[in-house]
Amino acid sequence: MDVGDWLRTLGLGQYEAAFRENEIDAEVLPELTDQHLKDLGVALGHRLKMLRAIRELAAKTAIKSDLGFTPEPQAQATAERRQLTVMFCDLVGSTALAAQLDPEDLRDVIGAYHRRVTKVVGRYDGFVAKYMGDGVLVYFGYPQAHEDDAERAVRAGLKLVGTMDTVPSSTETALQIRVGIATGLVVVGDLIGSGEAKEHGIVGETPNLAARLQGIAEPNTVVIAEGTRKLIGNLFELADLGPKELKGINGPVPAWSPLRAGSAEGRFEAMHATGFTELVGREEELELLLRRWSRAKTGEGQVALLSAEPGIGKSRLIEELLERVAVEQPITIRYFCSPHHQDSAFYPVIGQLERAAGFTRGDAPCIKREKLAANLRKSSSAEEDLPIFAELLSLPGLAPGSTVELPPQRKKELTLEALLRQFQSLARRAPTIIVFEDLHWIDATTRELLDRVIALIEQLPVLLIATFRPEFQPPWIGQAHVTMLALTRLDRQRGAALVRQLGAHAVALSSSTVEEIVERGDGVPLFLEEITKVVLENAALGEIAGKSHLRSGAISVPPTLQASLLSRLDRLGLASREVAQTGAAIGRNFSYELVAAVCQRDETETTDALGRLVQSGLVFQRGAPPAAEYQFKHALVQDTAYGTLLRSARLALHSRIAATMRVRSPEIVERSPEVLAHHLTEAGELDTAANYWLEAGRRAVQQSANIEAAAHLIRGIATLAGRPQTRECERQELALQLTLGPALLSNEGYGSPGAKAAYLRAATLADRLEDDRARFAASWGLWITAASSLSNVEVQLEHLGALIEISERISDPELILQAHHSAWATYVFRGELERSVQHVQKGLALYDPQKHRHHGLIYGGHDPAVCGKGFNALLLWLLGYPDQAAQSAADSVAVAEGLGHVPSLLHSLWFAGVFHCVTRNPETARHHGERLLRLAREHKLAQYEAVGGIIRGRASAELGHQDGLAEIRSSLRDYGEGTRFMLDLFSALLAEIELSAGQFEHARTALASASGADMLFWRSDLLRVKGDLHRIGANENSAAQACYLEAITVAQAQQAKSFELRAAVSIARLWCEQGKRMEARNLLAPVYSWFTEGFDTPDLREAKALLDEFTMRS
Repeated sequence: MDVGDWLRTLGLGQYEAAFRENEIDAEVLPELTDQHLKDLGVALGHRLKMLRAIRELAAKTAIKSDLGFTPEPQAQATAERRQLTVMFCDLVGSTALAAQLDPEDLRDVIGAYHRRVTKVVGRYDGFVAKYMGDGVLVYFGYPQAHEDDAERAVRAGLKLVGTMDTVPSSTETALQIRVGIATGLVVVGDLIGSGEAKEHGIVGETPNLAARLQGIAEPNTVVIAEGTRKLIGNLFELADLGPKELKGINGPVPAWSPLRAGSAEGRFEAMHATGFTELVGREEELELLLRRWSRAKTGEGQVALLSAEPGIGKSRLIEELLERVAVEQPITIRYFCSPHHQDSAFYPVIGQLERAAGFTRGDAPCIKREKLAANLRKSSSAEEDLPIFAELLSLPGLAPGSTVELPPQRKKELTLEALLRQFQSLARRAPTIIVFEDLHWIDATTRELLDRVIALIEQLPVLLIATFRPEFQPPWIGQAHVTMLALTRLDRQRGAALVRQLGAHAVALSSSTVEEIVERGDGVPLFLEEITKVVLENAALGEIAGKSHLRSGAISVPPTLQASLLSRLDRLGLASREVAQTGAAIGRNFSYELVAAVCQRDETETTDALGRLVQSGLVFQRGAPPAAEYQFKHALVQDTAYGTLLRSARLALHSRIAATMRVRSPEIVERSPEVLAHHLTEAGELDTAANYWLEAGRRAVQQSANIEAAAHLIRGIATLAGRPQTRECERQELALQLTLGPALLSNEGYGSPGAKAAYLRAATLADRLEDDRARFAASWGLWITAASSLSNVEVQLEHLGALIEISERISDPELILQAHHSAWATYVFRGELERSVQHVQKGLALYDPQKHRHHGLIYGGHDPAVCGKGFNALLLWLLGYPDQAAQSAADSVAVAEGLGHVPSLLHSLWFAGVFHCVTRNPETARHHGERLLRLAREHKLAQYEAVGGIIRGRASAELGHQDGLAEIRSSLRDYGEGTRFMLDLFSALLAEIELSAGQFEHARTALASASGADMLFWRSDLLRVKGDLHRIGANENSAAQACYLEAITVAQAQQAKSFELRAAVSIARLWCEQGKRMEARNLLAPVYSWFTEGFDTPDLREAKALLDEFTMRS
């Protein structure tokens, strides 16, 4: 850049000769100060104009340095949704002024007031949207967002009210203003009017709230809304004004008045006023810093450079380090750079000196002098340093030897030397930790100090830690005593630990909610903290925290992060932001081909815009265009880009995406129909969307991805809500509901309330449409949800009757097979074992693997042959055929493995595991239980996981493992929360093993929860275990005998020979103890003699051994 050209663009070409004569070029231009320009003979007004232009030039250069490229020129933007901080300023007493002053004088006063507002808000990058006579409307966050827009607005407001007395005025008294500030979601950017009347319109409650708050402010004060207060933390001292009733605003509105900047040491402390969370996932980094500290204490000075993107935890790591070493009482010196003082020489140093001296508001200059002198006596080795530091703190003339008359460069050098002496003096007293935070905001003079300090401390007991963002390039890397540490994001496990810690003292967060927070937080601790807070603070907390799954969009971008994320997008320019919006609408991942086709820009412009996004670090790229694939670095960046779009723009964008995908990406539509369904839904093309949601649900069910299937199908049903109830719409919903039912049964178990609701709705729709096959599927679903409770037998039989009637009337073998399926389960639980076996045999005879392999997707979420063979295993064992039963259990697993259908395999492992627990084969049972557990956890199926734990726990306890009992107990608690299906059986398994472990009270508790009324086919064994408890646990032999005899009676009525044998063995042992061996033998022998197989099974071996004992003693 040519300096002469630059001066001429400012209308100040008359100074070109002076600049060239003093060899001032573009390189040194940013170093010019007001004194330099004064020495060149530049008039005051022209100096101010030049300095403002230099700052703007430096800002553009900084952006180019940070991003690695120059942002595109800002084109005219369209309206957007944004979080905005709005300031409304109003001149106090303007009506009286109009009455007192000549219109021309009033014009001058208003003009001076407007210029002051413009100048002050411009210093904080505020945007003056509109002058309204004595009022001014200002935006912070548009057209350029900053991560601290709310803070900027408050600082600007305080600056304005603090400087109004210096605004030129022809009135006798100084001008006064009122300022109102509010933060919230608005639509901004529409250009209203034309010519000089053109303005950037804003719509939303926020500007009205700011105006109303201004109305209640006292003269020369600022009033802010709650949304703004939350974003500024403890950066300012606030006066709580309490709730206020404001015209046009619903309900009382909390209001605060900022008084002055807060006293917190740094931004991190100010924004964490309630304390710090426990440090998670930084053990290695902390250990490295502690090692550097140990080395530094020996006199070998160390420098640790911490680099990380915002929110990763640089400051939190330092806080933890300082807490760990506090017991050693090191000297600690902390410097905090500020985004608002990058041009203020020694700003961090001044702040540190004031804090160290203990300055408080209201201290008179003489008091400050005394405090400064006292502090320097502790920390400085030279008396002559007092006037240097006094002038640095704007206390000149308070000490002898003032440096006021020295040239600026000499004063700076003396100040640097004094500070270095202070460091040396402190380090001689005790090991010292020096912290420089946020070097990306450091001013040039403090940077020069830092350079010298790093060189100085190499031979001192000092650890210097400096933090910065990746755009800052430290020049000290490579020096022997310098360590560079780049902090990375937390992994999923540590991220989840942080989220759970944050919710530990609030509402318990479900595992899936934690997972979704972790997914959206992307391992950035700040993101994770703020998202978790949003969830915990949500008004519908009870509906969110414990949910098994959060709806899409339930977790929005926290207000505390919106400005920061949006500022990074705004810096790239309009084209890049629009391409980012298009990519965000497509998804977290998007291809060059699709985004280029949708965004309606030419190829070069699209490529350049994507390049800027990649260079900025907001987007990752794989491959090169046109085959490139892109991914947003953070999910919240995607959400922020998407969140700026108006609803109308979203509709149009999703419609273009859907149309483009159908033409250009048919393979994606085929492989992932839910992607197209999503875009059609967001485009408002709901009928077509419902069809694709159905296809996506069916495809997921076929892949055993039932959690995903349920989500797709529920969204499909939601798209039809509120639509006209045409027959076509009803057919669409019917198909969706009938596909949803089995998915929910697999996910939540047979007692799923959601599945029951889906089947009830499907039954209603099937009746309307007079669709018998749909009626059958709905009735089958209602049968299985009723069967899960095992309590309302009449309801089960009613649904079973409907199934038999429909299947026989239609005479369809597929439906008849499923009627048998429901019948064998119904009758076994009623204790009608032979009748149940008949239905199993008839059903399996109809089963054709090729024709019926899809039944698992429709009926109950599992294959009928798998179920039939699993039930048959229990039935055959109960009826006295143990070998055939074992083969049937193995066949059930084999059929399921051949199908490759996960829910059917889970079903088979459930039955096989239970079978081997019941038949006392713990090794085999444990194998099936562990396999069931692994598969259930992989697919996140809680009910199957609980059953796997019951099976493994029972088997482990039987094998002598101490943890088995605890596992079966906890798993049974989890299982019993959702259903009573097989609960009596599981309770009997627990009670029996607790009895054998001598834990009689636990056994009684388990038996008390199993009445036997829900599962009549297990009543005999419950009576036997109850008898054992009487005999072994309480020595109540008569009560035990009564239980055993009743168990035998029940077993005989059900033809349950295995249970009859077990009860006979128990009573035979009792009678044997009572000396009634002959009676015992006469009871047991005929039962044992009935069996024709299974003589190697534990039950028959036990019976045979007891009979042999009777023979030997007779």
